[in-house]
Amino acid sequence: MKRNLLFSAMLSATVCAGAFAQETVDQTAVQKIREEGLNHSQVMKTAFYLTDVSGPRLSGSPELRRAQEWAMGQLKTWGLSNVNLEKWGKFGKGWEVQKNYAAITVPYYHAIIAIPKAWTPSTNGAIKGDVVLIKADTVTDLDQYKGKLRGKIVIMDTKNELTRSTSPDLKRYTDEDLDKMAKAEPAQPGARRPGGPAANFMEQRRRMMALRTAMNEFLVNEGVGLVLSQGRGTDGTVFTTNGASYAEDAKPVAPELETSGEDYLRIVRLLRNGISVQMEADVQTKFYTDDLNGYDVVAEIPGTDKKLKDQLVMIGGHFDSWHAATGATDNAAGSAVMMEAMRILKAIGFKPKRTIRLALWTSEEQGLFGSKFYVQNHFGDAKTMELKPEAAKVSAYYNLDNGTGKIRGIYLQGNKEIGPIFQSWLTPFKDLGASTVTISNTGGTDHLSFDAVGIPGFQFIQEPMDYNTRTHHSNQDTYDRLVEDDLKQAATIVASFVYNTAQRAEMMPRKELPKPAPAN
Repeated sequence: MKRNLLFSAMLSATVCAGAFAQETVDQTAVQKIREEGLNHSQVMKTAFYLTDVSGPRLSGSPELRRAQEWAMGQLKTWGLSNVNLEKWGKFGKGWEVQKNYAAITVPYYHAIIAIPKAWTPSTNGAIKGDVVLIKADTVTDLDQYKGKLRGKIVIMDTKNELTRSTSPDLKRYTDEDLDKMAKAEPAQPGARRPGGPAANFMEQRRRMMALRTAMNEFLVNEGVGLVLSQGRGTDGTVFTTNGASYAEDAKPVAPELETSGEDYLRIVRLLRNGISVQMEADVQTKFYTDDLNGYDVVAEIPGTDKKLKDQLVMIGGHFDSWHAATGATDNAAGSAVMMEAMRILKAIGFKPKRTIRLALWTSEEQGLFGSKFYVQNHFGDAKTMELKPEAAKVSAYYNLDNGTGKIRGIYLQGNKEIGPIFQSWLTPFKDLGASTVTISNTGGTDHLSFDAVGIPGFQFIQEPMDYNTRTHHSNQDTYDRLVEDDLKQAATIVASFVYNTAQRAEMMPRKELPKPAPAN
């Protein structure tokens, strides 16, 4: 009750004041959204089903499909329309882990923290034997191991050491952080100059990748039983990756476990000092090739205004995850918030002027594929900038994909004309910590697919929490890392933004259209 009284007093005093008086906010509607979102939330229930119940949602996996089927059923239960699983195009092979066990047995028993790299094969049943330390900086260094590695467990020598950070894992933005964002200057486009640090880095990366490819081919040809590689992270956290391509015609690779830094370096130290290390392991993975296509979950609240119902307000977040945990902060959190925003709007009986469409993207982790091809199929080609008529009907797209942290504001993505509008819309949520509007761009997620064809696409500013330090793509990304109050707040603010966009007399202002990509 105190929260609502504070909200009402603050809203009445500020929403129509100052520089933003021209943008009207429906106070009654925002109060209804706050009441439903903050006091009757189902966001944690949704997150539970997407994580603990569904499991890891790797692209193409049975777990992803299970989560999609559940989400569609839930959206239908809430009364959404046109709920469907929409094919966006060919992805590649599905894959899942069915068994994963690895342990040191000599000089003593110790079960190691190790995760199969995505799209790598099984071991040949349970294997056991000596671990072989490979010292190789070039492909020719591998010649000394020819004919000696069949069936062996191998580990690469390394100069890596674990570095411990003195900063806390969990961070929330300070007022100073947010003030700096708000005062940021628009990014200035500049011509790329050949050479320089970036070019040197890319050249080093190309050489490293070439060496890695050659080593993989060598290990496969030698018939190694299992490869141990060092995962990024400390304190038992492993930030996982893929060890092979998901393409239908991908070259074979050896079975590979991404191992915690502590366990990996322990084995290396023992072997360097001439102490025998033996291990046993049983890794079973399965590939799925019956359906190589990728799919997005799509659902709508239909528009009701005769003139505006063909226009769209879109929201979304990526639904897929990595496989080391259950993808709670990346991105069950964002998906659950966007589903909850739709539930809130249905629960308050909202009849929007414009149609509201939710999309839960897949294969974001492999390159924004779900949103990129959806945009290409519906709205236009970002490479050629040949746009379809439907592109002009999308007022805005809102995205959430930066963990469990609450919303502190929004990135304008360089669209300065929209700044005063968003500032007005955030005013009712200042008491919940959301007030920052920054001209800055942010990348790495699905709003970029819309921005690339000139559709206003936005990602919200979220509290960092321990997203980059502990959970992002890691074996720590579980339901227990979610912060309930933060997710409730986020869903409430998203629902309000969607309401305002759907009811606004005009569509949202647009930036100048991007130029077509160069032919090369």
